[in-house]
Parts: sequence; structure tokens; C-alpha cells
Amino acid sequence: MSASRTIICLLRNDLRLHDNEVLHWAQKNADHIVPLYCFDPRRYLGTCNFNFPKTGPFRLRFLLESVNDLRASLKKRGSNLVVRRGKPGQVVEDLIKQLGSVSAVAYHEEVTQEELDVETQVKEVCSRNQVKVQSFWGSTLYHRQDLPFNHISRLPDVYTQFRKAVEAQSRVRPVLPTAAQLRPLPTGLEEGPVPTYQDLEQTEPVADPRSAFPCSGGESEALGRLQHYFWDTDAVATYKATRNGLIGADYSTKFAPWLSMGCISPRYIYEQIKKYERERTANESTYWVIFELLWRDYFRFVALKFGNRLFDLKGLQDKDVPWKSDRKLFDAWKEGRTGVPFVDANMRELALTGFMSNRGRQNVASFLTKDLGLDWRLGAEWFEHLLVDHDVCSNYGNWLYSAGIGNDPRENRKFNMIKQGLDYDNNGDYVRQWVPELRGIKGGDVHTPWTLSSAALSHAQVSLNETYPTPVVMAPEWSRHANKKPAGGGSGPSARGRKGPSHTPRQHKDRGIDFYFSKSRNMKSSNDFV
Repeated sequence: MSASRTIICLLRNDLRLHDNEVLHWAQKNADHIVPLYCFDPRRYLGTCNFNFPKTGPFRLRFLLESVNDLRASLKKRGSNLVVRRGKPGQVVEDLIKQLGSVSAVAYHEEVTQEELDVETQVKEVCSRNQVKVQSFWGSTLYHRQDLPFNHISRLPDVYTQFRKAVEAQSRVRPVLPTAAQLRPLPTGLEEGPVPTYQDLEQTEPVADPRSAFPCSGGESEALGRLQHYFWDTDAVATYKATRNGLIGADYSTKFAPWLSMGCISPRYIYEQIKKYERERTANESTYWVIFELLWRDYFRFVALKFGNRLFDLKGLQDKDVPWKSDRKLFDAWKEGRTGVPFVDANMRELALTGFMSNRGRQNVASFLTKDLGLDWRLGAEWFEHLLVDHDVCSNYGNWLYSAGIGNDPRENRKFNMIKQGLDYDNNGDYVRQWVPELRGIKGGDVHTPWTLSSAALSHAQVSLNETYPTPVVMAPEWSRHANKKPAGGGSGPSARGRKGPSHTPRQHKDRGIDFYFSKSRNMKSSNDFV
């Protein structure tokens, strides 16, 4: 009788059972499967340039929830998730020696340096121990091998060219089936405890009732969110009109956190969209979800093409910009004390919930790079620290665009903070929600408190530079819009209702598509999931 074959499935950003090629392949080629997740200590160190904690409290909470959910799902199918603390290469080697029956190690490929270093170490361990390595590509909607470019170096430097090429010439592969029962763990292998916040030297975050993302990690939650957003509420049918919202859970899909950890497959989302279009309705909104998934793909392929230039101060264009490193200005930005209410509201939401709308991200990035002139990597690394949905390719790709040093040389735009605030929070509800010291200011006046009379400020119980700062910088273009605010009586409706998506002014309906590129309807700002 032949010896039993054991396959270690090293799971990283693929914390799901559905559409998981690593588990699918192992199921067909092993007698025993070891689904393995490693809490790599390097993921809890400081960021590269500014030493912010790399994995902040909100993402850690989401990760712990996702790991626990995957363990529960595996147990229901006769398996389990083996959890270890340590560098994956070393953990894999220890398991190979402990088990003595490991025939292969399988994993999904990543594209950026730290993740590639893990893969290199695993390959070295397997080579030393005469164990096969099997890797798969599973992070994008379109498979890398199905791109209509002979080599990744031929990837277009403009998103629209990429999108049109893949839509015309490529196909999305079908979702892989999920086995009802999985091969068991080898006898006697301990599952290992999921670490606590204290183990990882973190503090458990406090839930904020104002959060636009009051959701938990894990595949079960991800599938439930899709069910809610598509089938239970039909919110997906109005996504394109509401996606620039600021308040509430349902103005956008909110799939990004689950996508970033692989709790949901982009191909599964695509499959469900196509089903929804067949059974309910097909419109611009349903297409726009796919459009956003393509943005996510594009940033991943850009990272594959450019490598570590994604993190370089000069960006993908090798462009010298005299960035400042004024930490006092940066602290005002990250703490929501710039004196520009729309910026401050967004930064406080991020600090208190780990989430920020796509509209907010575009604005605070523009403010940091264009109005303050600060090193774009400060912003990118701060987002890396705090965002619950941090995806390295999308985050750094978006920051490069915002800084004007991305791979599309045509664009170097600057957002007008006052105009943006009035466009997307015209009655000021969002600002008042996150900047409570300005609650006494009614209507759109809340976006420019420094323009109000001393009597109006006194009536609102606002004292500039005491209860709320004056702006750390003043852009000349702001004055063009400061006088166009809605009446301060607060009688007009907000562009977004307090409870979530509502009417988006027609003239602003497509504003989300014109941030980084031109104002053509075919071009879009940045990944709305990011």
C-alpha cells in the first residue's frame, strides 16, 4: 500500500472555501490536507519609511474574525484550519519534518515584495526537503494567463485601454466548485490557537455606531453581504448613482475588506452579477460593479509590471517632486485637525472606524499631496496602518495617481476641498456627524466656518482656534465656492440621507469617474472598493 500523501495549503489572502484553487487542487491530489494560516510576525512591525504599525486594530479584528470563520467552515466539512505564529517558511519546514508525509505545498501567488519573499522562502524549504511546490493565480477577476497581452510588460499604462482589451478579448473563468467534505488533517496534528490582540501587542478597537462599515470578517459574512446588497435589497441596481455616498452602509457594495483578505472571490461576485442581470435587471449600476473589479485587477497587474517602483518616492514616472516632510502638518491631517471640515471629517472617520468612502479617500489624498505638498508615502503608509480593507496594490496605486506620479502621465489633478464638500455633503450632515464641535453650524456653512461672522460663530458655539482650528493652508480656488453654499437654515435635503443612500444631485451623478483621468464617461477615478 502506498504511503499517505499530505498537502499543506498555505493560506494568506485567500481565506475562503469557495472558488479556492489551492484547496480544490489539494482535494484531488492528497489523502490528507493541512489548511495552514501563519500569523507572520513581520506583518505586525512598522511600515517601511515611517514605522506606523503595519497592521492596525481594525484590520486585525477583521483578520481574526476571518480566520475564526474559516476554521468553523472547515470543521463543518471534516477538516480544520491549522494556525501557527511564525514565519511561513519556518512553520512549513517544521510541519514537513513533523508529519513526514508531505508531498506538496500549495499556495496562491502574490505580486509585491514582502509576499514574494515569503514564497521564495517556502520554495527554498521545499527544495531542501524534496517537497513539490504548486502555486496558483487566484486574486483577480481575469486570470493572468488570460490577459490579451503577450507579456505583462505590454500592460497598457491607461486603465481604459486595459479595460477595453480584456472586455473584448478575455473571458472570466468559471467559479470552482466547493467540496462538501474535505480530506482530513493527518492524525494527531494540533490545530493551534488563534492569537489574541494581546498576543499581537494590539488593543481591541471600540465599535463606533456611526461606522459606514459595521460588518465582521469572514467568508460567511462576505456571502451574506452579497446576498443583502444584491438579492435582498436590490441596492446593486442603483449602485452607480449612490456609490459616492458618505453616510450609511448601503451607498456602496463594501466588498473591499472581504476582497482584500480573499474572503470572497471576484469571480463569484461576477457570477452573481450576471445571474442578477438575467433574473432581475441589467443596467449601468450592475455593470459598474464589474467595472470596479476591473480597477482592482488593473492595480494588481500594474504592481506585477512595475514591481518595487510602486513604493518609490519618484513613483512609476521616476519624477522628482520636492515633497515636504513636515510632521506637524501631517499630524494635523491624520488626526483630523486641518481646519478644513470635509478633510477632518473623513480623517476622523478613518481613525475611529478603519473605513472611509471612496469619495473621501480621493479628497484627503489630494489634500495631503497637492494642498499640503507632503510626501505621498506618509499618506499611503497611514492608510496601510488603519484601513480595514487595505490592499497593497490598490492603495499604493491610488496614492501614486493622487500624487501625479502614477503610470498615466496625462493626469495631475487637484481637488477643490470646498467644492467637493458642497457637491457631496451639500447640507453638511456628514461633517457634523464626525466633527461634533461644528454641530451648531447649520447647512453648507459648516464647510467654511472661517467665512462666518463672529456673531454666527458665537451663536453656533464655535470659537476658531479654540474649539476648532482655522485652516492650516488656504487654497485660492476655495473662495470661488465658499459663497455658493446652500442657505444655512438647514432646510435643504442632504445629498446623502442620514440613514444611507438617497438622492444624488443629477449634476454630480457621474463625478466619481473623473478623479485621476479625464472627464470622459469611459474613465474613472479609482477603485471604489479601495
